[in-house]
Amino acid sequence: MQKHNPAQGWGVYLAYCTNIHPAETWQETFTALQTHALRLKEILDGESKLLKPFPLAPRLSAKAAAELLEGTNLTDFVQWVKQNDCCVFTINGFPFGAFHGTRVKENVYRPDWTERIRLDYTLQLFRILLPFLQPGEQGSVSTLPGSFKAFHANETLIFHHLIQCAEEIEAMSQASGCDLHLGLEPEPLGHFENTQETLEFFHRLWDYAQDPAVVQRRIGVNYDTCHFALEYDDCVNSLEAFRQAGVRISKVHLSAALALDPRDPQALEALRSFDEPTYLHQVLLQMPDQSITRFTDLPDFFTADPRLAAQADEARVHFHIPLDADPMPPLRSTREHAAELLAYRNLQPDFCVHYEIETYTWGVLPGALQRPLEEHLAAEYRWVLERVHV
Repeated sequence: MQKHNPAQGWGVYLAYCTNIHPAETWQETFTALQTHALRLKEILDGESKLLKPFPLAPRLSAKAAAELLEGTNLTDFVQWVKQNDCCVFTINGFPFGAFHGTRVKENVYRPDWTERIRLDYTLQLFRILLPFLQPGEQGSVSTLPGSFKAFHANETLIFHHLIQCAEEIEAMSQASGCDLHLGLEPEPLGHFENTQETLEFFHRLWDYAQDPAVVQRRIGVNYDTCHFALEYDDCVNSLEAFRQAGVRISKVHLSAALALDPRDPQALEALRSFDEPTYLHQVLLQMPDQSITRFTDLPDFFTADPRLAAQADEARVHFHIPLDADPMPPLRSTREHAAELLAYRNLQPDFCVHYEIETYTWGVLPGALQRPLEEHLAAEYRWVLERVHV
């Protein structure tokens, strides 16, 4: 298999996360790769050396992961990847169960890192990833930020399981010669959600660990540009704060959030078309004193005292918007945060080598933003590739 080797000057893996596809079993996941990923590969053929071999970033549910480890399924998949001039460098392990066609909402955080089953599932994903990697290559898995704030999770249990995970993937890394790492993905109302809370969490985790160096090597942040924009965090300041603290950036999710002026009645009315029942759409209002008022979901925002919104300077909504296409005015997106991260990457190319386009809401976008799936994905790839220097 041809390798992406940063030493050769490529310096970046870029894929789209297959959580965009309704697929909960291994066969459904494999069918999506055969149908959509290979078609996209064909569409983008020759457009960038970053896409040869074509990087894949599967999302595997716990059910799909268990099925992939049965019989010869994994061996067959490795062979299929090679035969189709593809590669696999990362797996999305945030959603454990169903992610489409049902009420996901806060259930996406279950089971959280207080439960042994989350650890076991995550280690399965690393075992699946290893056969795709050569010695010296990196492999990453992304996961939830420990838990959800409303669960009032026992942080000691989270630490216990994360440290076990770090020790296990340290052993796998030593045995294979690969560099394996887990990325915890902060998002609004997660156990930790913004730059400051993330830094504080990692310091507590390191203090709890008997060997903090192993944890620092193997567990980092999955930096989602949608999520940090939602928190009104400055991109460069956040990345520099993580670098100075020694927090590894395991992977970057390239995505954008919905933004609007909450004092504009037309913007509020336009926002109603994004209120759908599948995913959690947290709303964050920035007030004139720079404080942030949070709502768990769009229905909570719409039923709140309207005087709160009337006092705010801006509202940002956890609804992933395509990187290349803004919603119709008066709504807008936060894609500038993703652009700023890619500009930072061009100046600091070694800060992270794993990048994933993650507009998973394609199936629930309002009609004006709908496009054929491969057309949608290809447009996002081109938006990113225009901004990545190699």
